[in-house]
Amino acid sequence: MTASGDPGDDAVRTGASAGEAVARDGTAPGGSVAAGAAATAGLVESLEILRGRLAAARLPLDLPGAAAAREDLDLAVHQLDDYLLPRLRSHAAPLLVVVGGSTGAGKSTLVNSLLGEHVSAPGVLRPTTRAPVLVHHPLDERWFSTDRVLPGLARVTEHAPRPGADASPGRAAPAAPPDPTRTLRLVASDALPQGLALVDAPDVDSVETANRELAAQLLAAADLWLFVTTAARYADAVPWDLLHRAAERRAQVAIVLDRVDPGAEAVADDLRRMMDENGLDAAPQFVVGESELVDGFLPEESVAQVASWLSALGADGDARDRVATATRDGVVDDLVRRAVLVAGAADAQATSDARLRAVVGRAYDEAAATVDAATSDGALLRGEVLARWQDFVGTSELFRSVEQGVGRVRDAVAAFFRGRPAQAPQVEQAIAHGLEAVVLDATDVAAERAYGGWRADPAGAALLDGLDLSRSSAGVRARVAEEIRGWQSDVLDLVREQGAGKRGAARALSFGINGLGLSLMVVVFASTGGLTGAEVGIAGGTAILAQKLLEAVFGDDAVRRLTRTARDRLAERVRAVLDDEVRRYTAQLDALGTAEADETARTVREAARAVEAAARVERTARGRDQDTARPTTGRHAARLLRGAGWSGSAEDEPASLPEGDDEPRRRPGFWRRLLGGERA
Repeated sequence: MTASGDPGDDAVRTGASAGEAVARDGTAPGGSVAAGAAATAGLVESLEILRGRLAAARLPLDLPGAAAAREDLDLAVHQLDDYLLPRLRSHAAPLLVVVGGSTGAGKSTLVNSLLGEHVSAPGVLRPTTRAPVLVHHPLDERWFSTDRVLPGLARVTEHAPRPGADASPGRAAPAAPPDPTRTLRLVASDALPQGLALVDAPDVDSVETANRELAAQLLAAADLWLFVTTAARYADAVPWDLLHRAAERRAQVAIVLDRVDPGAEAVADDLRRMMDENGLDAAPQFVVGESELVDGFLPEESVAQVASWLSALGADGDARDRVATATRDGVVDDLVRRAVLVAGAADAQATSDARLRAVVGRAYDEAAATVDAATSDGALLRGEVLARWQDFVGTSELFRSVEQGVGRVRDAVAAFFRGRPAQAPQVEQAIAHGLEAVVLDATDVAAERAYGGWRADPAGAALLDGLDLSRSSAGVRARVAEEIRGWQSDVLDLVREQGAGKRGAARALSFGINGLGLSLMVVVFASTGGLTGAEVGIAGGTAILAQKLLEAVFGDDAVRRLTRTARDRLAERVRAVLDDEVRRYTAQLDALGTAEADETARTVREAARAVEAAARVERTARGRDQDTARPTTGRHAARLLRGAGWSGSAEDEPASLPEGDDEPRRRPGFWRRLLGGERA
């Protein structure tokens, strides 16, 4: 059910309606620019609501697909925090290019070679556990020194060494902080064009889990991936898993094939084939040949086309904007998809929660039914209870006195109970022992059934680890005994309360509260349904005698009412014991919060729909802005990266194969393909 006062729901409706108002007439106060700003604000608002819903979501039960759903959930929240919301709020922020890839692919060497400065120390030992490095132009420092992007990473600020300074890779950076996987090193370098930032990320296939997770987090925060692999490892599964995800969310990707030996042209062709087959047909491919390092740098000619491509991107504000917008739109669509998957997983959690609770509920409902049957079919009047009652009643003289008429029964009752007060506790104790045995047996059977049901369920089995729930709790015997004593006191109180208004029975009650209370207990348990042979006559006569005594004192209607009330009180006390046993199981689910999973599914799905609607409005408004905007190249003079001016490098074409093979030249320009122009 939807709560009418949910502020989150109001916010969703407010954000959607604001965007829809802009979409209906295409304008807003101030024209199309204001309309676009309002649409963007509506999208941000809906994303913030979705972020809150996702952050509150829990998928704790180990169901099939739950691990993948948890990963989707974590990635969605991180991508909202690390990339999407910061990018929407700060549209003019520099383009963030994350250089990621396989172990030993040469990412740090490539970054250093493009800048002509040792800003990132290449790892000698594997795995390399170090802080990722973000290189930016000095004038762009404020974009990254705050927690605008990647808020979960601490900042360490440095400056790149001046040309001619000691360029030893081992001395390029200070010692890593205590937890490098949660730290981002910021390096200012005027070798990088303003408006462009490079991140040297950890290995995506590192044997260290923290490195892999950080690499995935950084790539998810990128406007553009510069993915580096090698001729020896380009077909590895782990990198392609990340590239598949990039293709799913239409992230802008460029791939660098590093360390290609002369004569290995077929490797580049095969990588191109794999890219085309896996949704990356529009991604640029660069080939960097194997070569000797000079002062720790690759030769300029080796990085010429990568440098030219990035330099052109840094010089073209419109191009950077198109790259960022394309990635952003893909992330929004992918986020909606992930949110729907999370909502589905939450539905499965709610279903599993209900199923596990039902298993326990059925087991203990059956226990309650067993106790009810055992206390109404005459079974409790066997054995010790019957013997003690026989001792208490004695001969049939009392029964004959009752049969002679109500006129004599009060004197008979008074005389009888005055003479045998010491025997009443023995009957009461026998009833307590018999009833206790019935309840304890029922709780043990229920525990076995509930345990078996959970053990057979993967979600339930995981919750049983370290818990001994296959038997009743250690304190259940004492609890049952306490409740039975309480019930017997209830019965005596009922008799006392009923007799308080009977003037004619006052004398009898003054001598016979315990005896009449025992008679009421016998009537509660009385039935011949569970007795056979001689027991029928004995127990049946016993029950009739007890009922006759009560009717003689209180009347027929009162006895029926007393019997119903006493039975209800017993059922309530037994149910209280069983409910405590049930809570041993349900407390495991309560602690996980799975009972709220159905509400989580509803609210996440609702917020995802609102984001989808707001994104349509924002894209429509953005299209109008572009239609009415003045044509502009958006180009400006910028510092070229090292190698960008190398003779023969082309801004529109990345380096591909060694000289003499012009196959890549027959493909449309990768630059144009990446930025939304001609596609292969």
